[in-house]
Amino acid sequence: MMAENLKGEKMQRFISAEMKDGRRWMSKISFFAIVFLAVLGALLWQKPTQAADCPDVRVVFARGSGGERWVDKNYLAFKDSIESKLKTTDIDYEFVDLDYPAVGIGMDAFSLTVGAFFGAGDTYEFGRSVDAGVQELANLTSDRICQNTKYILGGYSQGAMTVSKALRDIAAERIIYAATFGDPKIYLPEGKSWGAIPFGSNSEKNFMQTGTIPAACRNENLSEYRMYVPDCYAYEGLLGSYRPYQPLSYAGKVGTWCNKGDIFCSSRFSTSDHTAYVSEGLYEDASRVIFDKICKAFGVKNTVSSPHDTAILIDSSGSMSGMIEQYKAEALRLAKKTLEAGGRVALFDYRDLDDPYEPVMHCDFNSCDLAIIRERLNMIHTEGGGDAPESLLSASFHVMKSLKWKQGSTKSLVVLTDADFLSPDRDGMTFDEVVSLSKKIDPVNFYIITNSESAKNYTALATATDGKVVSNFDELELLTDYIVERYDSLPKVEENTNPIELPELRLTGTQYLSEDTLRITFEVNMANTKDVLVILNDYLLGKTTPINGNGEITIGGLDRSITNVVALVPFGEEMRGVAATVKIEPLESQTESITKNVPKAPNTGKN
Repeated sequence: MMAENLKGEKMQRFISAEMKDGRRWMSKISFFAIVFLAVLGALLWQKPTQAADCPDVRVVFARGSGGERWVDKNYLAFKDSIESKLKTTDIDYEFVDLDYPAVGIGMDAFSLTVGAFFGAGDTYEFGRSVDAGVQELANLTSDRICQNTKYILGGYSQGAMTVSKALRDIAAERIIYAATFGDPKIYLPEGKSWGAIPFGSNSEKNFMQTGTIPAACRNENLSEYRMYVPDCYAYEGLLGSYRPYQPLSYAGKVGTWCNKGDIFCSSRFSTSDHTAYVSEGLYEDASRVIFDKICKAFGVKNTVSSPHDTAILIDSSGSMSGMIEQYKAEALRLAKKTLEAGGRVALFDYRDLDDPYEPVMHCDFNSCDLAIIRERLNMIHTEGGGDAPESLLSASFHVMKSLKWKQGSTKSLVVLTDADFLSPDRDGMTFDEVVSLSKKIDPVNFYIITNSESAKNYTALATATDGKVVSNFDELELLTDYIVERYDSLPKVEENTNPIELPELRLTGTQYLSEDTLRITFEVNMANTKDVLVILNDYLLGKTTPINGNGEITIGGLDRSITNVVALVPFGEEMRGVAATVKIEPLESQTESITKNVPKAPNTGKN
């Protein structure tokens, strides 16, 4: 019995030992299995990391209709203007000319004068082209291999439509900035004239002021993304508008440029302006904004200065005698830095018209070099005065009018004084006239260097011209550095206080002649309307000329399996009006409705 017990105990010990060994082996096997599975899982499922060949920033441009990939002039101008600045940094970058069809929109249609249109099936090619570009942009920006790569998006004409439409499908955190040029789908609510619409109505009137002059023409309520649209009547593009134009998540990340009378984005109808974004320097202008955004995104100092035109205006009245030499020294330093950066300088002095003393030009933008500026500064001496304030308004207006400012340059008027200014001035010059001229030129930003007693009186002038006031000698050097290093875009808008009556069109009826053929009738204000453009689903079909204020068009070949939108845009001698639209529902719904464009609250997309 004892032997059996011993035998049992040995067996138990043996079994226990084997079990322990087994557990040890199982532990080893489990450990290696876990490691293997972890490695395998990491290979298969790990979140992608930035590949070695992934750039810090990828700059993507969508060319316009008919543009040839990689050699299109708009792509090359956009690329060259940005690349010249990126080369000054260690930021790794690459450029992409978006791989999408960019089919032609049929510019020859502007010469057509017909009363009926057929074969509308061809129009859908344009829509497919835009959608293909949108999809390609979405694919590019969702790249998980280069997950840390940030994007700059740019687009011209059809490419601008592609970019602005794609923003709704792209995560804003991947985008540093999106710039559009000549966008046929632009939306600027501040360009709408509203007339006597009751306040509180469910429309953009909640944002605008009632009146026949749009808020933009008063330089008010400008959209954040409005970077350069001189036409203050610009409201929506020729092909309608994307609303909101800037999605909420893209605040501060969208900018739009519309050249003067560009038919696709302004209220005018110049086709030459639509093709002049390169020659007008608008890509260069945009590149300054874009490069600054890139520098901020990567924490890099922006060392690229834009072209500068800086006019220096020195108060030479007797009270300046105690500080004139220090002011001269700072003026010379500002001139030296501006010239070294490739800018231009002009030098003037002024006193009071009652002295009497007219502003003196010592050298202009073409004649001022450092030697001449040093010589002319030494010639300026203090005299007269004693009856502050001085005639700054008259002097500054004279300076701005007498100089030939360079298009696209950053423009500064630096005033060095110890006294207030007369308003209105002795010759009747007013504060508003000076500010208005400043804005018309570009604007010209006023930087006033004065004493602490006078500083508060210059705040309004500096603010109205987007400048600054400095009242401490210790801040002079900082102000000089700021003036030289800053960049400015072209003016957002040109003011215009003359009411303009735009062409108007009213839809009067629709009739189906067959399942795929629709007749539309309309009437226009003949005093202001010459022709009417006809657009189907973002494609220009042609134009028709109303007779005695009445018009009729017939559109055939409609694809009734989808929703179609026909837009009629009235054109006058100089300006175009807002489109009236007919929405054609798919055939199965058997419904169609006539609607005017329903105004929506700006930047929200809400009714």
